[in-house]
Amino acid sequence: MSARILFVTGTNTDVGKTVATAAVASAALGAGQRVAVLKPGQTGVAPGEPGDAAEVRRLAGDVTFLELARYPEPLAPDTAARRSGLPFLSPASVASAVADLSDTHDLVLVEGAGGLLVRYDDEGRTLADHARATASLGLPVEILLVASAGLGTLNIVSLTAEALAARGLPLTGVLVGSWPAEPGLAECCNLADLPRSAGAPLLGALPERAGLASDFASLAVSSLAPELGGHWNAEQFAKLHSKV
Repeated sequence: MSARILFVTGTNTDVGKTVATAAVASAALGAGQRVAVLKPGQTGVAPGEPGDAAEVRRLAGDVTFLELARYPEPLAPDTAARRSGLPFLSPASVASAVADLSDTHDLVLVEGAGGLLVRYDDEGRTLADHARATASLGLPVEILLVASAGLGTLNIVSLTAEALAARGLPLTGVLVGSWPAEPGLAECCNLADLPRSAGAPLLGALPERAGLASDFASLAVSSLAPELGGHWNAEQFAKLHSKV
């Protein structure tokens, strides 16, 4: 049986991709799976400094973590690579790393930088191109979209879903990366509107500041739908937060 391969992208920066990646990893580890997390391009972190790898390990535990490139400035990967004089990342190198990890793991999570179409090289190739290169190897690629909860998110979710569909990439679902403690009308209405905009189900809602939870493993399974290894229920959550 081949590994499940999930590319994790976001509607923007700072929507909770790393914590979301850690949550999915944690749920899988709790189910006895072997989990690998691949970060193709880490930006904004100097050599020797802790990056997303350290955060995922802190939250999820014993995962295999591989980082292919690291750029010191907090910029888009292509700009960061060009300014640092370091090599660009290629889709072929990402696909090869995913293939290697899939041989020895049950779940491979690939965490992108920023949104889906952020550039990784001077040819304009993106995380979508990395995913397509991986799929071209015959591997079963899925996409998980981490979104914000409030106003403005529906347009970006729709645009991302259209971009994925145009490239033949399957959107498994949407995960709210930071659900507010006191949601307003927009956030509550978006529980129904997000899956319509995405054309894919809502697969969970991580509470804000989830990364500070004292029991992250329990929080993960309570915040993720069964498709991601948890027991969160979208219909029940929407009823709980109904503003009707």
